[in-house]
Amino acid sequence: MTPPDWEDLQDWLKARFWGVLAVLVLSAWGLHSWLTRPLDPPPGVLAPEDPIQGPPASAAAWDYHDHRLVSLAAFELHGRVLSRERYRFGRAAELSPVDLAIGWGRMSDSSVLDRIKVRQGDRWYYWSTSSFPIPEGEIASHSANMHMIPANAFVKRRLLSVRVGQVIHLRGRLVKAVGRDGWTWTSSLSRQDSGEGACEVIWVEDVDLG
Repeated sequence: MTPPDWEDLQDWLKARFWGVLAVLVLSAWGLHSWLTRPLDPPPGVLAPEDPIQGPPASAAAWDYHDHRLVSLAAFELHGRVLSRERYRFGRAAELSPVDLAIGWGRMSDSSVLDRIKVRQGDRWYYWSTSSFPIPEGEIASHSANMHMIPANAFVKRRLLSVRVGQVIHLRGRLVKAVGRDGWTWTSSLSRQDSGEGACEVIWVEDVDLG
């Protein structure tokens, strides 16, 4: 029997390795896509309560990823995820790896949301409709784009696993982030505003996924 050529054996092993690796990558991607697929809840208000905001328990600031965080208000929210956007690059991504557009009240009702198109991009949240299912002002005051800053690795994993259509409950603080070079990122403190500066910047200490 002729012994196998060593170079041929190396080529065969390399081909097998890359083949197995490709299968594993595709399987992992498929599993991730399945686990994060959007939900389609039936009609009905899923999150009737308005967000709760109050004075911060402490005015003490703290350091996080080369930024100084200042607590502006205590914050708690029960809402439906309308859209999610992952961020990996850019200054803000150092703090917040994901934005969630969240709705509450009638903005958590599928019969309303079926008539509103929602999208996110560049840290903004956009909506449009050809026929208003509820007043325009209610859409703006009962939904918001929120920049999530996870307080720890566990919270980060949970935030990154959130699915569109899911109802979540989060607790934390609205904050102002200050970089060493003077760069600032300040949370809105109102649900009635819109446009630039209207997003909440949230230090998320706990999140429950419904």
